[in-house]
Amino acid sequence: MTTRRNFIRQTACAALGAAGVINTIWDLRRLGAATPPGSDYKALVCLFLYGGNDANNVLIPRDASGYATYSAARANLALPQSSLLPINVLNSPGYQFGFHPSMAELQQLFNQNKLAMVTNVGTLVAPLTRNEYLNGTAAVPPQLFSHTDQAVQWQTSVSDQNSRSGWGGRAADLLQSLNGNSQVSMSISIAGTNTFEVGNTVLPYLISADGSLGLNGFDGGANSNLRLQAFKQIISLPRNNLIAQAYAGTFSRAIAENEVLTAALGNIPPLTTLFPDTYLGAQLRMIAKLISARSGLGMNRQIFFCAADGYDTHGDQMSAQTQLLIELSQAMSAFYSATVELGVSQQVTTFSASDFGRTFAANDSGTDHGWGSHQLVLGGAVQGGKLYGTFPTLAVDGPDDTEDGRWIPTTSVDEFSATLATWFGVSNGDLATVLPNIGRFAHPNLGFLG
Repeated sequence: MTTRRNFIRQTACAALGAAGVINTIWDLRRLGAATPPGSDYKALVCLFLYGGNDANNVLIPRDASGYATYSAARANLALPQSSLLPINVLNSPGYQFGFHPSMAELQQLFNQNKLAMVTNVGTLVAPLTRNEYLNGTAAVPPQLFSHTDQAVQWQTSVSDQNSRSGWGGRAADLLQSLNGNSQVSMSISIAGTNTFEVGNTVLPYLISADGSLGLNGFDGGANSNLRLQAFKQIISLPRNNLIAQAYAGTFSRAIAENEVLTAALGNIPPLTTLFPDTYLGAQLRMIAKLISARSGLGMNRQIFFCAADGYDTHGDQMSAQTQLLIELSQAMSAFYSATVELGVSQQVTTFSASDFGRTFAANDSGTDHGWGSHQLVLGGAVQGGKLYGTFPTLAVDGPDDTEDGRWIPTTSVDEFSATLATWFGVSNGDLATVLPNIGRFAHPNLGFLG
């Protein structure tokens, strides 16, 4: 279903797969020789859950004392203890845990040590205590609990100032040379515009879940090919106006990238892995195809962005989240199976992100905007079956709470992102370029990737 938020994000895809609608004056960098395509391959897949996922009903204590605390605070949002799917946490912080009953596929992957969770992670300017928050003696991210602002801060990993680029884009800027003279951007979005993939030189290439959109009216026939050639010549004419010149350049790149991408996707064998017939399933299936086409595209590094909407569960949360987590679990499981089929499960890491968590206490049939939350990390290189970070004390007005049932993050987005960026190939010396505030935090590598 197309929602208002989806529509706004995807309007940039309407004409054709734009090679970067944001900051169109910047050019794609074409750097020199690199290792042969596929010989040192890695991919990051950001799966953004727009609206603010209620992770308090994703990872739940299921032992007697932990569940009693959980159920007392959650009231009518408490999942039945008998419905929780047991997970074997190799480093349990004192509880026994279970997943939401809609997450059977992810339960299996966690118990196979392919999936990990990073607990109570969120946007921070610097480490923050409850007393500092309540007394107003330390800086906090601006516009806390705002969907748009917090989603952007998650994607930029800069919580104390505006940033035109995302941390994925800045990582792509540094590593683009590994893709040699590839004619397609390292960063591809299947879910419309995003800040995460915007770099200073590398721009995201936007496509749909069905592939590159291309131009209408060019069917490959002799006459249409002549028209296309004439169109390209018109676009390439010199222009004195800077805006017109930038627009023409972006349009030309988009046409060229569409041709390369369409040809590469046409040369790959069909996947045997079955994906669920959902919007997220279709996005992840396309990402799997793009990974399959990596050699034809000349790629040693790829960054992908996909997304699901509907996680702003102020009401009817029990029903809504049940369906959302079924979609999430089935799609992520199918995607992991596809990476196994393609022989790259060790080289592809998928991670979730979301605007924020949600309040621990129920708001009638839903929850309100929170702060710290738990995120999923999936892949063959993941040191799975474990929880990373510090699991919050489940108590309203407790040591991890703002007084409103919102967890103050004990792990920063910076630390979470730095761990992913380091695995992807960003050196320790370049880490501060990708994550300017990482020096303020104690754990630039949380250890969830081997």
